Amino acid sequence: MDRELVNIEEEVTILTEKLQKLRKEIGKVITGQEETVEQLLITFLAGGHALLEGVPGLAKTLMIRTLAQAIDLKFKRIQFTPDLMPSDIIGTEILEEDYSTGKKFFKFNKGPIFSNIILADEINRTPPKTQAALLEAMQEFEVTYSGKTYELDRPFFILATQNPIEQSGTFALPEAQQDRFLLYIKIGYPSESEETTILKNTTGVKKETLNKVISGEDIIRLQQLVREVPISDDLITYVSKVIRATRPESTTNPYVKEWVNWGAGPRAGQAMILTAKARALAQGRLSVTLDDLHHVAIPVLRHRVIVNFRAESEGITSDDVTRHLLKAIEVGK
Repeated sequence: MDRELVNIEEEVTILTEKLQKLRKEIGKVITGQEETVEQLLITFLAGGHALLEGVPGLAKTLMIRTLAQAIDLKFKRIQFTPDLMPSDIIGTEILEEDYSTGKKFFKFNKGPIFSNIILADEINRTPPKTQAALLEAMQEFEVTYSGKTYELDRPFFILATQNPIEQSGTFALPEAQQDRFLLYIKIGYPSESEETTILKNTTGVKKETLNKVISGEDIIRLQQLVREVPISDDLITYVSKVIRATRPESTTNPYVKEWVNWGAGPRAGQAMILTAKARALAQGRLSVTLDDLHHVAIPVLRHRVIVNFRAESEGITSDDVTRHLLKAIEVGK
């Protein structure tokens, strides 16, 4: 048993070193945004999908493309537009002929969803009908067309972007669609020094060459190891209390009752624990701490706690609700 534990620790060391190399490769192109990159890596290790939101020009698309270039996996970018159809994502049947027999038959022509890393660019620019084409793939890792189910390659990630300030010609993602995203990541403006570096590095002729430093097999193994990271019963109970406290109909917290319209479901607790385990493993640790849970709570609950209209008018967000609960609820009490 001890020898097995030593082997796992050695394996974790080797794989986390590859994650550090991955961060360095991304850093060749992306200046700053360390927290965003960390949350993307947590998404990968936990085997989920991420929604990135930020104003235009913050390198959301470039960040995802750079990440994909440093990983030895198939990558496809789908530009979401108002006229995009579900078949443009999933694929469609085409009529073909067997020249040896002369018989005609329908063949399924796979769409761009059949890849490992999918960049769903500006996902809120397409109607809900097309957005819904992603639901089965995100949850079940498979696609059904004309009654036949097609398995997707693993690992499989959807990284979607949206701009918060462009409301014209956009369609808000339904809550059920948002809930399929493991993390809802918001990207802020760079610092003054970071912005100066960005301007210097992106207005010349120098172009960085990216190396593929981690494989799909490595990521699948890391996902397996994430599941094995232990978490204490006290911390699991703490997560349950936090999630249950977001629901205004069952909580006794006056802040939640006043400002929240709809609380988080059990999937939020699962996401909080998995992403905390992924953060611990990414840092080379084999146990979850309270800090890990606090670190992932906001991007986990951001799209799962829905505040009411009065809260929106007062500028109170789901992030504020999460911060309040993290301060109000203590472990073991």
